[in-house]
Amino acid sequence: MARDLIREYLAYLRVEKGLSPNSVTSYGQDLSKLSIWAGSQGRGVSELNESDASVWVREMASGGLAPRSIARMISAARGLYRFLQLDGHVSTDPFANLSAPQAAQAVPRFLVEEELERLLSAPDTGDREGVRDRALLELLYATGLRVSELVNLSVSNLDLERGLLECTGKGSKQRHVPVGRSALRWLEEYLKVRTHLLCGKASVSLFVKAGGQPLTRQHVWSRIRAYASQTGLEDVTPHGLRHSFATHLLQRGADSRSVQALLGHSDIGTTQIYTHITGQRLRATYDTHHPRAREPHRGNSSEASHETPPDRDDI
Repeated sequence: MARDLIREYLAYLRVEKGLSPNSVTSYGQDLSKLSIWAGSQGRGVSELNESDASVWVREMASGGLAPRSIARMISAARGLYRFLQLDGHVSTDPFANLSAPQAAQAVPRFLVEEELERLLSAPDTGDREGVRDRALLELLYATGLRVSELVNLSVSNLDLERGLLECTGKGSKQRHVPVGRSALRWLEEYLKVRTHLLCGKASVSLFVKAGGQPLTRQHVWSRIRAYASQTGLEDVTPHGLRHSFATHLLQRGADSRSVQALLGHSDIGTTQIYTHITGQRLRATYDTHHPRAREPHRGNSSEASHETPPDRDDI
């Protein structure tokens, strides 16, 4: 019974809410754990109460599960119970008054421009797959696409003449993203060799393997890891290129709302993590280059003792 209710909810997320297959799978995995735990207590999911919810969360925490993961599980459960309430399967949400543990906000890992140059130059462009890889690396950095958005691109999504790309993001939301000159040049080079990679097969996918099959998320991850290792870089992921795209735009004066639109964030709060990074770098730049940033105070000592250093958040 519990599995049927969860299946109904996952179908609702997929069909009515338009969530991506990856998101639906993630919800399914979290809710499956809730269902298994409920069964271990001799209950179905629809029979859990507020006390049960508290016990489940405490057990996850004592088992060493990270606060961020617990918060995600609670969020998945709340969504399920809202759905079950609307359909009349339950009268109350046992998670409604439960506070999720606060997770420290992770600072995204991004590459500085010198590191990006090394990574982008890593593919052997004397090879057809190398040209493809250079084009996809350039495109990831030029547009801030998620890797799932990249592998789902079709040739028709690309407008080389206008320098625009249409992609479908989370929740099936479409957006248009400008593509820079360097990425456009490498995409043009890639399209010249794409026919050879297709090996006579037809495909609407923009990026394909040798043999004509569409590139997968796993394949893109493995190629980027290989190029990162080749150039002596650590912890480089496709999402790291997305973080670099956003960070570098803000460092060069782009406003948060524009970056939000380019990234496809529904909430400006998600974008604002990057302003924290750029603020840190602005302070470091100020300290390094301003002629009086570290110059000792020349007034009398009593005045100096009451002087308050500027708050970094005000810079």
